[in-house]
Amino acid sequence: MAELRVRTIDESELETVLGEDLDFEGTIEFSEPLLVKGRLSGEIRATSDLFVAASAEVAADVHAECVSLRGTLRGDVTAAKRLELFSGASLEGNIATPDLVVQSGSAFTGSCTMAKGAGAGSPGGSAPRKQGTPGESRNQSGETP
Repeated sequence: MAELRVRTIDESELETVLGEDLDFEGTIEFSEPLLVKGRLSGEIRATSDLFVAASAEVAADVHAECVSLRGTLRGDVTAAKRLELFSGASLEGNIATPDLVVQSGSAFTGSCTMAKGAGAGSPGGSAPRKQGTPGESRNQSGETP
């Protein structure tokens, strides 16, 4: 059974905290752990961990090592190592991660891809989509008529 990280994040352990009174819009990139307590919309690209507090509202596509969600997130999540959904968390979007922990009382709407290396790609899987050449039509099943 996967072990759920239950310790409370101590803000003094983190160099960057986006406070509850912060409303950020745009792309944010970071290489040290980040705790979001306010509102953030846009895109998150990280080579470290992302912590989303219960008070946070995030509307962004997320790429991070580990994502620990206690608040609300709307967007696709790619977690290279692990995604944790705690009780009270709400996630609307697609997930790609090799390790997913879902605590009772959390909510998830979307699709999930879990495979070795799933977090390295984009949410929705790694299978190539059928694409035609310009001007070529396809029916609903993706086949050329």
